[in-house]
Amino acid sequence: MKITLAHGAGGKFSADLIHEIILPAFDNEILNELHDGAKIGRLAMTTDSYVVRPIFFRGGDIGKLAVCGTVNDLSVTGAVPKFLSVGLIIEEGFDFDDLKKILRSMRAAVDESGVKIVTGDTKVVGKNQADGIFINTAGIGELIDGVEISPKKICAGMKILVSGTLGDHAATILAERHGLELPPNVKSDCAPLNKMIFEMLSIEPKIPMLRDATRGGVAAVLNEISAAAQVGILLDENKIPIRSEIRGVCDILGFDALELANEGKIIAVVPKNSAEKILAAMKKFDCGKNSAIIGEVTEKFIGKVGLKTKIGGIRIVDMPVGNLVPRIC
Repeated sequence: MKITLAHGAGGKFSADLIHEIILPAFDNEILNELHDGAKIGRLAMTTDSYVVRPIFFRGGDIGKLAVCGTVNDLSVTGAVPKFLSVGLIIEEGFDFDDLKKILRSMRAAVDESGVKIVTGDTKVVGKNQADGIFINTAGIGELIDGVEISPKKICAGMKILVSGTLGDHAATILAERHGLELPPNVKSDCAPLNKMIFEMLSIEPKIPMLRDATRGGVAAVLNEISAAAQVGILLDENKIPIRSEIRGVCDILGFDALELANEGKIIAVVPKNSAEKILAAMKKFDCGKNSAIIGEVTEKFIGKVGLKTKIGGIRIVDMPVGNLVPRIC
C-alpha cells in the first residue's frame, strides 16, 4: 500500500493513516487525546505544516494561513495563544518579492492575533522539489483556568454552533485552481479566531468542545466528536449558513459543502442554557457575524451525525472518504 493525496485530505483515509500507522508509533496519553493541540500542564502546544496550492489566493496566502491556523488550533484547546515558531522550506528560484509579501502577511496576522514569532528555521531545496514554499508553524499558549475541553463532558441536549458560512476557503481555492469566477464577496475565510473564542469561554467556561473545521470540514469534525463522546448529533439543514455561490461551486464540481475545508470557522458544542448568550457574543465579532445554532446532541444515532433535510427526512452525514480537496491548507 502507498500514500495517496487522499491521506492528507482530512477524511476517512487521513483518520486511518493516523490511527493505524502514526499513533501506534508514538503511543502516549497526551498524544492519544487527538485534539488540535496537546495539553501539557498549564500549557497547550500545537504544530502544523502548510502546503496550500496556489500559495496566493483571494482572502489570504500561505503565510496568513500558517499563522491563523496555528493560533486557532491553540485557541480551541482552551488556551490563549502566546508564541509561535516558523519553519520555511523554500524552493530554489522562489521570488524575493513573493517571500516578502508572505512575511508581511504573516506579520499582519501576528499583530491582529496578539502573538509573537520567537524562533524559526529556513531551508532551501532544489528546483522543483518544494512547489515554491512550504511553511511549518508551532505554537504555545496558556490554558485558561476553569476551562476543560473534552468530549467526555458532552451530553444529550447540548447545542451545536458554527461561527459562520461554510466552505468559503475550499471553494475559493477550488475556483482559482479550475479558473472559475466567483463574486468579489466570496473569498477565503482565513482569520485568527482567538479573541472571539476567549470571549465565548469567558461567558461559559464549561464549553466541552471547540474545533476548527478545516480539512474534511464540518462533516469530519462532527463525526470525530460523535465517536469520541459516544453521542449522536442531529443537524438542521435549514439553519446551516452556506452562501448560494458556494452551493453553486459544489454543484459544478460535485462536492458537499459540509465536507469542504474552512480556515476561519469553528464548531462549538455548548450547554443548552448558554447557547443563545454565546451566539450573541460570537455575532459581535466580524469573524462570527454569521454564526448560527445548527443542531443538537442527541441520545439517538450514537456515534453518527444525522441531517434533518429541507424536505423533512433525515440522512446520515458520513465521515468524508475519497480524494476530497488535497493541498487545501
